[in-house]
Amino acid sequence: MNESFPYELILASASPRRKELLERMGFDFRIEAVDADETPDTNLPVERMPVWLAKKKAGLVCNINRKTLVIAADTMVLLGNQILSKPENVLEASEMLKSLSGKTHRVITGVCLKGLRRQTTFSVTTRVRFGLITDDEIEYYIHCFEPFDKAGAYGVQEWIGLSFVTHISGSYTNVVGLPTERLYRELKKAAQSRRY
Repeated sequence: MNESFPYELILASASPRRKELLERMGFDFRIEAVDADETPDTNLPVERMPVWLAKKKAGLVCNINRKTLVIAADTMVLLGNQILSKPENVLEASEMLKSLSGKTHRVITGVCLKGLRRQTTFSVTTRVRFGLITDDEIEYYIHCFEPFDKAGAYGVQEWIGLSFVTHISGSYTNVVGLPTERLYRELKKAAQSRRY
């Protein structure tokens, strides 16, 4: 579909994981990283925040025209109704991973496709269960990997995901940061409608 895709895609994200996923989908695109204030809106239900933030990010992209289509996304990790954001230090990362150990949590990614004339939003939810993780294993992961740029302090594609995730219900790529199957369907509809 890439050869006949009628829009220039702009990925509003500096995430190397989103970049890799979109590349593997076969699309050409350019990156325009945006710096959005990700402070949660306490008036919104937590499940709606990823879409709200994705819309916020899409709105910060400059120079949108009739031939461009922005992809913006935000991924949130929820343990119950508690938001596990990106940890700011080792202690926060350790506490988050301890709280996830032996439990099931939700990963919600909100996506906004924004053109000059209209936008579409959607979200995808995946349930992830971790086995029990010891303090030594948590310390090893934090020391050897980079959990500080990841919601919930973990990357499912990294050692901790490979070693401790016992069950995933839903989209795996959603947990990585971009629900590719749903995104492909929405981009296909955008290409067919040409209304953005």
